[in-house]
Amino acid sequence: MGNWLVNHWFSAAVLAAWLGINIFLFTYYFLFFDQDERYFYTRAILGSALAWARASAKCLNFNSMLILLPVCRNLLSFLRGSCSCCRRTLRKQLDHNLTFHKLVAYALALFTAVHTIAHLFNLERYNYSQQANDGSLHAVLSKMHLRDSNKWLNPIHSNQTTVEYVAFTTIPGLTGVIITLALILMVTSSTEFIRRNYFEVFWYTHHLFIIYFIGLVIHGVAGLVRGQTEESMREVHPERCAEFLVHKPKECRQECCKEPEFGSIPAESWKWVLAPVILYIFERILRIWRARQKVVVTKVVMHPAKVLELQMQKKGFRMEVGQYIFVNCPAVSLLEWHPFTLTSAPEEDFFSIHIRAAGDWTERIIDTFQQQKLEIPRIKVDGPFGTASEDVFLYEVAMLVGAGIGVTPFASILKSIWYRFQQNDQTLKTKKIYFYWLCRDTGAFAWFNDLLASLEQKMAESGKADFLTYRLFLTGWDTSIANNAALHFDTVTDTVTGLRQKTIFGRPRWDTEFSAVATAHPRSVVGVFLCGPEALAKVLQRSCHQHSSLDPRKVKFYFNKENF
Repeated sequence: MGNWLVNHWFSAAVLAAWLGINIFLFTYYFLFFDQDERYFYTRAILGSALAWARASAKCLNFNSMLILLPVCRNLLSFLRGSCSCCRRTLRKQLDHNLTFHKLVAYALALFTAVHTIAHLFNLERYNYSQQANDGSLHAVLSKMHLRDSNKWLNPIHSNQTTVEYVAFTTIPGLTGVIITLALILMVTSSTEFIRRNYFEVFWYTHHLFIIYFIGLVIHGVAGLVRGQTEESMREVHPERCAEFLVHKPKECRQECCKEPEFGSIPAESWKWVLAPVILYIFERILRIWRARQKVVVTKVVMHPAKVLELQMQKKGFRMEVGQYIFVNCPAVSLLEWHPFTLTSAPEEDFFSIHIRAAGDWTERIIDTFQQQKLEIPRIKVDGPFGTASEDVFLYEVAMLVGAGIGVTPFASILKSIWYRFQQNDQTLKTKKIYFYWLCRDTGAFAWFNDLLASLEQKMAESGKADFLTYRLFLTGWDTSIANNAALHFDTVTDTVTGLRQKTIFGRPRWDTEFSAVATAHPRSVVGVFLCGPEALAKVLQRSCHQHSSLDPRKVKFYFNKENF
């Protein structure tokens, strides 16, 4: 537990605060609507379902206020790079923006379910009270519109009105249905399987958030749920006058009560979401403006294993190691934007990305560039945006773990290190880097073989051969590859990659790797960076917990993962 707190205490504090606010809002407003005397008559018709509906509505407003903030990428990049108070602990929290976004979305789904079910009960009770003729309080309250059309508490004024009719013909009912359907589509289409295999479905359905927010703002405008007005409360308090409505005397003198007056609960959703919506609008305007700036594709390289490299230039473009951009190719799709990690270094006069065929869009863009003859297809770029890998040079020791195409952010880091060695940079805080690259096929290693070979040579020349330790793991192979490696085991260079470091067949034994790093650096803070699948992330996270010491003078491992 102690080791877990070393890595996650701030995330746990943020999560606890968020849960605490949700619990407080729900409890406070549940008790308020369940006990406040202004809603005495409303409760006479609806019972406790009123409190369930209103308490969940407050939590919906709170979470709707938060849902857009984690995807304001320019705001997060500003906080990460420009804010002086943004220390390592807070920057690590910013890396969990999408995780928090998902948690808030699940909370919205939960409170939407509670709110919807509660209002279905409310509509049934409104309908039952309208049809009741037994002289009970809820029956009398439901007939008040017959004496004065402005003095109504029950929005159902006819015995022929059905729950379905109210749900699909009133503003709250219709917007509620639309909001719920939009939320269901967004949540179900954002599962891991759909995002990985049908990104276009995820991309388009997620833009239903526009309909969600429009519906949310106008949902409560009609004010179907009402309570007694303040002025009426002073004149006709339900504590002494409720009985009068049921047992109204034939002759009324001064001691008789007047009939209560009711008013709608004002719509409040817009107050909650106005600021984040305006912030997000500015975010999108900035993205559109940047996307319209001209991008020049200076070089196109087709690597083995169907990986496309694009080298580009854009006026005013500045990047840091490990950052990513969003890319749009109008020749493939006018609306779709996809994130790609930058593989170039800040010291280079261009920026580059590597695109692996992993879906319809990536396959189409690779085919488009392969088939281009005279004119290179136009590319739009938005970004760059910050990621966890930006912090790699803040650690004395760094462990970089890439799986397949997940090597791309570390290519940027390794290139930057090469340039810093070239320039004899003395400000580099990092003293040791361990690089692990896991690939299923041998072709993938060809992407950055030249880079690793150059690094080997440069560090040897500068007397810092021990600065970088890298291990290449081949997780998929056939008998011929293994036999060839065994026959040439004694050669200086590896038969698979041509590098001095031999390729290891199989997966890393992470406990052994972490133990070795902990032994070599017993008093260091080690940053562990991953760009790869969730299953590997869980293994590395567990290893960080197990091998971190609670003693502040001893080794600690901090886990960081790419999320975009």
